[in-house]
Amino acid sequence: MKNWRLTLFILLFFIAALVIIGRLFYLQVVNHKFYQAQALGQQTGFTEVFGTRGEVFFKNSKDNHGAFGIADAKSLAINKDKWLLSAVPGNVKDKSAVALLLSNAIGDSKESILSRLEKPGSYVVIKKDLVESQIQAIKNTNIEGVTLEAVPSRYYPQKNTASQVVGFYGGALEGQYGIEGYYEDLLKGKRGIEERKKGLSIINSDQAANLNGSDLYLTLDYNIQFQAESLLKEEKIKNNIASGQIIVIKPDSGRILAMANFPSFDPNAYSKERDLAIFQNSAIQKLFEPGSVFKPFTMAMVLQENKATPATTFIDTGSVTIGPDTIRNFNHEVYGKRDLSGILEKSINTGAVFLSSLISHQTFSDYLDVFGFNDKTGIDLQGEVASQNELLKHGSDFGFATASFGQGVEMTPIQLVRAFCVFANGGKMPKPYIVEKIVHGQEEEITQPRILTSVISPETVSEVTTMLINVVEKGYGDGARIPGYYLAGKTGTAQVPFENKKGYYPDKTIQSFIGYGPALKPQFLILVKLDDPKVPKSALSAVPVFKKLAQYIINYWQIPPDYDVTR
Repeated sequence: MKNWRLTLFILLFFIAALVIIGRLFYLQVVNHKFYQAQALGQQTGFTEVFGTRGEVFFKNSKDNHGAFGIADAKSLAINKDKWLLSAVPGNVKDKSAVALLLSNAIGDSKESILSRLEKPGSYVVIKKDLVESQIQAIKNTNIEGVTLEAVPSRYYPQKNTASQVVGFYGGALEGQYGIEGYYEDLLKGKRGIEERKKGLSIINSDQAANLNGSDLYLTLDYNIQFQAESLLKEEKIKNNIASGQIIVIKPDSGRILAMANFPSFDPNAYSKERDLAIFQNSAIQKLFEPGSVFKPFTMAMVLQENKATPATTFIDTGSVTIGPDTIRNFNHEVYGKRDLSGILEKSINTGAVFLSSLISHQTFSDYLDVFGFNDKTGIDLQGEVASQNELLKHGSDFGFATASFGQGVEMTPIQLVRAFCVFANGGKMPKPYIVEKIVHGQEEEITQPRILTSVISPETVSEVTTMLINVVEKGYGDGARIPGYYLAGKTGTAQVPFENKKGYYPDKTIQSFIGYGPALKPQFLILVKLDDPKVPKSALSAVPVFKKLAQYIINYWQIPPDYDVTR
């Protein structure tokens, strides 16, 4: 009997052992991967992460030959945390006492803070955009239930400087206008998945860098940009301009060195602007009739078509009648017999009409295409516009006559600048661009200039340049003259058309000057455009602005003179 019980016990023991061993085999061998993953899941988490937005910098160097140095760069758009103060009202025990402490720290009234702490809900924002002194004061309080939160945001250290070029980040959490809008896909950070084990991030530095947006280094030179904007502000004080633009470009490459607009805005406070038109970059987004700065193009058409030579003369009687309409020179001046250079030197309207009469309307229209006045320049900024000049193409003899001196034909300032580069670049037209360098992690991409084939011949360029030098040396543009240097340029005073009907404002003008230097080996080209300066119509307010900026660049780049002024 005793042996039977022992045998049964041993049998049951072995059966139990076999069950346990079988279960362990099932768990550790058969279902090993399932339980391993389940265990790992308890200590590993996956979180969606976003790369940081790329930053934007000035290119700033005293080298005018296109050399690039990051060490000289100044920040235009960077990432910077903003701080806000929040609270969980249920965790704040003595709300009145806490409201008093926070009032002393951030300067808001105790009553307004207390009203927030007493709101129903599990989370309230007490104050946004804290300054450093407020942050430090709050840190010293160490109040339970109150939290300082860092909120990633965009910051523009230069504030109003180049604001229309840069644009801003906001709205639907994407870039708006300018660089921020045009390069949104490059600037924005990418989405990724971050693996965490026991609180430690497993994403490596290379993966993180790949999620970050690209940094952009612009062609803008900080010093030239600052000088250009300062000159426009001076014109507001001096001549009460309604607005104005200055563009500085390297005519041999298309690199934009300055693109200044007045008025400007602070991208850090873009939401406070009430007039949304201020966000527009007038240099690329607003059309205008250029006036007499267009006359060199009419001259180039005639010379290129071999319809005249610089020695060709005409007799000015002060007016010319076309059908029922009469065109007169400014201030009813009469200039008598003049050669072609005299037309530009004295900016003779009837002389421009004479030139346009030597070519057909179709030829004139074709040259508008040749000089790029009917197409966008393709500059890398958001929102560029262009006119097709359709009214002129199907216009009358009178329409083509006025277009010869820049009325009735429209363009943007950047189109005018691109076309004028033809005279400063041996007849070749560059494509304007504003991003010099794109940096993504360890990868760098330098923008290569794009130059179109010859638009006009070197002979025509030489003849027009000589005439433009005469404008500065002995014509109406002599206010731009800088001793020791040959500069080539043209003045312009244009009427301003009504917005919704035919005709022009009797009391508004656009005054401009466009020129390049040194004229025989151009290194810079400048357009100064002043909208509705409060000066007499005979004044040339844009000319001294050009001179100041040209002199600044000559000194800044230490450009040697063309001749000795002491001789």
